[in-house]
Amino acid sequence: MRYSALNLKGNAMKVEDLHHEELLELDPEGGVIRFAGQRALLLDAVAMGLLRQYLVENFGLTAARAVFTQFGFAHGWRMAEALKKSFDWGDDEEWRRAGPHIYTLQGLFRTQPGSDDPLSKRGAMLLASYEAEQHLLHFGRSDSSVCWTICGLISGYLSHTAGREIFVLEDRCLGQGHAACHLLGRTREGWGERRSEELVFFDSNRLEECLDVSLSRVTATLKIAEEKLRAHRRALVSVARDLEEPLGIVAKSSEMQVVVDLARRVAQVDITVLIAGESGVGKERIARFIHNESPRAAGPFIAVNCGSISESLLESELFGHARGAFTGATSDRPGLFEAANGGTLLLDEIGEVSPAMQVTLLRVLQEREIRRVGENKNRSVDVRILAASNRDLAQEIEEGTFRQDLYYRLKVVEVHVPALRDRRDDILPLARLLLADAAERMAREVSGLDPRVADQLLRYTWPGNVRELENVMERAVALARGSRVELDDLPEEIRQAFPKPVPLGELVHPLKDVEREYILAALQLNHGNQTRTARQLQIGSATLYRKLKKYGTIADQGGDPGRK
Repeated sequence: MRYSALNLKGNAMKVEDLHHEELLELDPEGGVIRFAGQRALLLDAVAMGLLRQYLVENFGLTAARAVFTQFGFAHGWRMAEALKKSFDWGDDEEWRRAGPHIYTLQGLFRTQPGSDDPLSKRGAMLLASYEAEQHLLHFGRSDSSVCWTICGLISGYLSHTAGREIFVLEDRCLGQGHAACHLLGRTREGWGERRSEELVFFDSNRLEECLDVSLSRVTATLKIAEEKLRAHRRALVSVARDLEEPLGIVAKSSEMQVVVDLARRVAQVDITVLIAGESGVGKERIARFIHNESPRAAGPFIAVNCGSISESLLESELFGHARGAFTGATSDRPGLFEAANGGTLLLDEIGEVSPAMQVTLLRVLQEREIRRVGENKNRSVDVRILAASNRDLAQEIEEGTFRQDLYYRLKVVEVHVPALRDRRDDILPLARLLLADAAERMAREVSGLDPRVADQLLRYTWPGNVRELENVMERAVALARGSRVELDDLPEEIRQAFPKPVPLGELVHPLKDVEREYILAALQLNHGNQTRTARQLQIGSATLYRKLKKYGTIADQGGDPGRK
């Protein structure tokens, strides 16, 4: 059956007589929908919200508001024009009052019963504004009113019916946390200077100005970012020639080269990967590398530390929640699985997840569906899952704290990132890279390492791995007096580090040679101070003197300082 609003021409219309069936004209065969005689489109509210998010993030709040306000004004003007042509109104007052009713039928908002129109002294009270709902969904609560399109719509409609410019503004808004949106309509003179800053959004010249400013800002920002990247790259290359291009990963050691090669291969296949290794070894960097080398590189990469979020909040963080699902859930909120749709989600410290959440995660991995907290419907997600842990999950399975089925679901391929002490060829290249990065961020001219510093960095065992090395380089850059890092710029534990004797292959050094090397290294560390060295080695000064004399490092002066 086909309905048309046009066949009512000639009848005196009342606002109360307007219904969907008289306004909506469907033509299924032609794929055309008409509303009040004009071709109309059905647009998803969330898609409009995403458009708003894109405009705000790329062009700024000012430009986005100008676009939506003027789009709404033009739409409202057209609707008033269409209704005038389609119906015979008893008087212009009915025609004017029809506007808000039409927009209610279109699902844009709901007028509060008994509310006046915007031109009255009391103004109009609106409920369930789709625009406020979408702004809250994508940006959260706002400090100012957000129903820009709706204000434009009603302004355009009233301006056409009144024959003069009417500007509708909010003084309360759902997007600000109020119970309802409150709209007032006034002429430019009626508003005076009170809201003059908001009236500029209705000016077409203002729109051009906003867009010009926004485009100029985006262009300038990109140029600055590009120059910073070029300068950063020059600084890094000048001191860290072992940086792998385009990986951004130092892989000088054979151990790390194996990791990078495996990560590159698994990146091409859309499977779940478990990244293992001690805390601070760079598991997230490997995860980002896998994402960047994969077919999902254009999608989002989101990392969440499961151990830093309480069990009660983790489910909402991962899967989202519906409005009213718990205290404080004032609006629908998508979770990280939905945010990472089309991309990669890294579940860091997966070993910290509770048994109940392990069951939920296993179901999500198997079904590729999530369910928001407080909802009873499933949502499909297209996300690649990477997991990381510094725990021995196999041992935890034996102890009954981690599910075996989840472990094997996560560990389709395991990439183990070795500790920094086990890839000593990477220590100095990494140190130089992190030094250059810290110097660039702090705007300091520090570009090198004293040879003794390099020696001590190699002696230290790095229990905190790459994260500790990064902190040490930041400290050194901050304390450095000249253009290179000196020994005094290092933390005490690194300055005091002694070499750890390690047999090389099948070769074991004689004990006397190991002792000689160790004593001389301790003496060098103490700048030749024999008393301090002897105290640290817990031997007498005379014993140390005799050994040094035996090593040929002290000429015979006919006396033993330990016996004086």
